[in-house]
Amino acid sequence: MTDIRTKAERLLSLFREKKLTLAAAESCTGGLINAILTAVPGSSDVVLGGVVSYSNSVKERALGVKSETLISCGAVSENTAREMAIGVRRLCGSDIAVSVTGIAGPRGGTEEKPVGTVCFGVCSSLGCSSTVARFDSTLSRDEIRALSCIYALELAAAEAEKLK
Repeated sequence: MTDIRTKAERLLSLFREKKLTLAAAESCTGGLINAILTAVPGSSDVVLGGVVSYSNSVKERALGVKSETLISCGAVSENTAREMAIGVRRLCGSDIAVSVTGIAGPRGGTEEKPVGTVCFGVCSSLGCSSTVARFDSTLSRDEIRALSCIYALELAAAEAEKLK
């Protein structure tokens, strides 16, 4: 966890330097991104909030993910991740938002979307994008969740570097 803590501290420092704020929408990480960030003293000047949207109904109601997106693409998709990031940025009023939705296992995977499939979204004034990562399905649930948090923090930092 020290690697995650170090990345969180660096991200918060970068955001402070650039006077940026952050929000996160989380599904498979279950609030771990926000927990890691807010474990760092003084994080409240950067972290505005977040939403744990484990169910599709919360993705729709709280974040504005379209039911059509969930039906046609699924909860674990780049389109859903993008809409989650847009929704949490709008809800919290942050400069940058990240989102994560995936299959951490040990069950729930399919041939098309195996365990370890995680989609990420990032959104700022520059626009919104998404990507998918496929972590090794032999990793534990905790390892997939931790790697997802690290990747989300890296995406947020990369977006911050582009701003201001």
